[in-house]
Amino acid sequence: MAIKINGQMYYRTLEACQKAGVSRATLFRWLKAGVLEDVMNRDRKGWRLFTENDINTIKSEATRVTRRGAFLEETRKWTRQESVRGGSHGQENSGY
Repeated sequence: MAIKINGQMYYRTLEACQKAGVSRATLFRWLKAGVLEDVMNRDRKGWRLFTENDINTIKSEATRVTRRGAFLEETRKWTRQESVRGGSHGQENSGY
């Protein structure tokens, strides 16, 4: 459940992940790897509190990763198709 403090809405980790469309494991992996900067806000128990801006940052990273993954998958498909056809990266087979 979101928490309102001084007019600002804060979300706990699970809520932030659900809103951003990523798993908790992914979020924690990104935080540990430094892909995302850790949030400064925490509750009394030390649990992270995410703002809407934090969630938008997580969404942006997820979009970037998804786009990159789609690009890499398309590249792999193209490479596999070329190897099946015996292509040589756009060059004609010269018989050498």
